[in-house]
Amino acid sequence: KLVKEFYMNLRIVSSPHEEFALSSTVKGQRIFLDARILASILHIPHSGLYIFEYKKWPEVEGFHPNHILSILYPNDPNIHPNMALCTNKLSVDHRLLHHLIVHQLLPTGGGYAKLSWMQAFLMWCIISKVEFCYPLLMLHTMVRAFTQKKSVLPFGSILTKIFRHLEIRLEGEIGTKLKKEDTYNKSTLNRMGWKKQG
Repeated sequence: KLVKEFYMNLRIVSSPHEEFALSSTVKGQRIFLDARILASILHIPHSGLYIFEYKKWPEVEGFHPNHILSILYPNDPNIHPNMALCTNKLSVDHRLLHHLIVHQLLPTGGGYAKLSWMQAFLMWCIISKVEFCYPLLMLHTMVRAFTQKKSVLPFGSILTKIFRHLEIRLEGEIGTKLKKEDTYNKSTLNRMGWKKQG
């Protein structure tokens, strides 16, 4: 219930020339979040690339879409950056990485058969060991979920941690248990086609 309230009251409060920031109200208490504050609450870094794109390929020095496409689709010489990308042609390792991105890093709900340009970019960052500002991506994912007609409300567990950090009273709230698909185990890997070697 509090997660829904957070998203119902969510607003972008930064101007285009300021660091990206959000505000919401839960149980009458104002919540202000930017990448630094979120990183501090979660005890994670807020360094790395400050970028978030969904309508075009991210423009970052050292990155070219053809490079990640050649890694993800090595047997498809016809693949190019303007194509719609599908996950069914990814290797098992890359499908697992994509699964982690769409379920854990940037959960958006919906189908997972398509690979967005931002998801492909994050795969490049992870494969190439290029640091990106995860708290900033989380904030943008929250806004994207809020503005989409059909979307999950992401980061429920993280929002609960934020509420606790800000001492928002949780008495009387009903917790939600993790679903089977929110955990990774041997059966998850088997469903994705991973086979144990040796």
